[in-house]
Amino acid sequence: MADKTGLLIIDHGSRRPDANRVVRQVAEMVREKSRFLIVQHAHMELAEPTIQQGFESCLAAGVDAIVVQPYFLGPGRHSTSDIPRMVREAARNHPRVTIRLSAPLGPHPKMGELILERIGEAEILSH
Repeated sequence: MADKTGLLIIDHGSRRPDANRVVRQVAEMVREKSRFLIVQHAHMELAEPTIQQGFESCLAAGVDAIVVQPYFLGPGRHSTSDIPRMVREAARNHPRVTIRLSAPLGPHPKMGELILERIGEAEILSH
């Protein structure tokens, strides 16, 4: 990626703080391993930072390009329609910023590996 590229990772958002922390933690992990100028997370709804706030954070860092990564498993409505629309709205006053949209996370060979790892960590449910 170019020196002035930011990454914006977007999930749905939840009323549950524990659920919202996940995308923040993922952004922190990616930040440590990448060379993006900024790695920012955002939520579509129900929590902050919003997509607009995440976009503005990237701009404040001095980016000239933003890669948008939907933190979703499949190509549903949110990752194929809602997120692109919301990002376009956030970017409408910034025509010089290049925006690229990545595919959702799965299916991907590493997803199978992750599932098998999680199965190994499974706990017995009491009933």
